[in-house]
Amino acid sequence: MTASVLISLPDALARLQAEPELFVVHDRNAAWVVSSLMESLPVRASLALETSEEAKTMETVLALERQLLEADATRGALLLAVGGGITTDLVGFTAAIYKRGVRYANIPTTLLAMVDAALGGKTGVNLDGYKNMLGAFRMPEFTCLCPETLRTLPEREFKAGLAEMLKTFLLADGSLYAEAVRFFTAAQRDRDPMAKSAQNAPGLQKFIEAAAGIKARIVAEDPQEHGERAKLNLGHTFGHAIEHEARRQGADLTHGEAVAMGIILAAELSERQGVAQKGLAAQLKADFTAVGLPTESPYPVADLLEALRKDKKAAAGGKVKFVLLRAPGDVVLQELPYDCHLHTK
Repeated sequence: MTASVLISLPDALARLQAEPELFVVHDRNAAWVVSSLMESLPVRASLALETSEEAKTMETVLALERQLLEADATRGALLLAVGGGITTDLVGFTAAIYKRGVRYANIPTTLLAMVDAALGGKTGVNLDGYKNMLGAFRMPEFTCLCPETLRTLPEREFKAGLAEMLKTFLLADGSLYAEAVRFFTAAQRDRDPMAKSAQNAPGLQKFIEAAAGIKARIVAEDPQEHGERAKLNLGHTFGHAIEHEARRQGADLTHGEAVAMGIILAAELSERQGVAQKGLAAQLKADFTAVGLPTESPYPVADLLEALRKDKKAAAGGKVKFVLLRAPGDVVLQELPYDCHLHTK
């Protein structure tokens, strides 16, 4: 299992030209990207997905598997995922189990997918409302970073990706975190919250490439999450529990919004455990607010306990592996009781 390969669009097109069995699986919202690809690539078939957390299930994967079977896809096929994180997760898992494994590659069209979901080979689907309970490690052949595909992305989805980008900097590079907060705060103030202006676009690309590079490096060092890679889960233990509760109550909440809230809860837990100095959570709240991210979970931690107990990172004895912050750019893994946030140290 090799590291994530990050390439440009021209390089991706050159590699795809030589594929004899190229199947494009895409989010319907990314149809405009697929149309341009179909003009220049030898696409055997194009399969469209309705993407939502509710549709991120084994039923959707099995439907894709049947379509591939009907299209006579062999073990030499390559599946090209075009869309956001749900698309890349679904396509990667489909590739992992179709005929015991075929290749796939990603052209992410959301910021969240570019800096997180389309990298690292984690694939999977939800089970009974619990995030990514079924899945496999399956590394993509490559992930193409093409910020131009963000031009039709809604602002709310962009902010979801921004939460993942800041998470990456928080766990690995405090200087980049501070620089990104200043950059996106200024963009927000200048009414360019998605940094799409000609003036801001180079900065946006810089931060995308930096975040993707950090994740690729961490994955290369620990591809199957036996150690350091688990730090990429900063904010996700609480975030997934918040998402589960939101779905249970029929509330509208994006993954990135839940992660932003989860990072704040992790910072508060870090202070309570004596890992971080007092004031870290308040600093992060101010930073996130300045760039347009939510910070307050709509649900008390007591309502999240069942989801925390069933988290993939749960261990024996009712403990969960939490990612705690010492400071921006410095995190530590600790196994703690799943209800530890309810108690002071």
